[in-house]
Amino acid sequence: MARGEGELDGQASVEAALLLPVAMALVALLVQPVCLLYTRSVMESSAAEGVRALATASGSGGATAEACERFVRRRLAAVPELSCFHVGGEDDWTVSCEGAEGEASCSVSIAGHARPLPSSGWQAGVLGGSDDSGIVLEVEVSEDVRPSWLKGTYGEWVGMWDA
Repeated sequence: MARGEGELDGQASVEAALLLPVAMALVALLVQPVCLLYTRSVMESSAAEGVRALATASGSGGATAEACERFVRRRLAAVPELSCFHVGGEDDWTVSCEGAEGEASCSVSIAGHARPLPSSGWQAGVLGGSDDSGIVLEVEVSEDVRPSWLKGTYGEWVGMWDA
């Protein structure tokens, strides 16, 4: 028995009706992790740059830590102020810079929040801790920036090349 052309006309519509919701659900589930991955990568990069700034800065320890915090906060401005990336504005970022020129190690820690999308709120427990403000994002970069055998300050070493 031969099929007529009219019998297959609705096949594509039925397939689309079945596959489109599944495809959209997969995209919705992937959006939140991608947003959080971007935010964490900016946070880690900012913290690493802050550690380098602490290690090479000259000046008193207090001023250097404050300058490092301002430097890191400027770098964190690359995170969009959309709730799936970051929520709470500039005041939500908690930045801690420890160490200064001449010290053997420096560390920078950053914490912030993101609000989960409605379609992926259940992922908050899987992706990390959460509190009243949303998903807690924390990053800490700590490096030994000065070997024990190195004498003098970074400024003295740089000054040798100015002569």
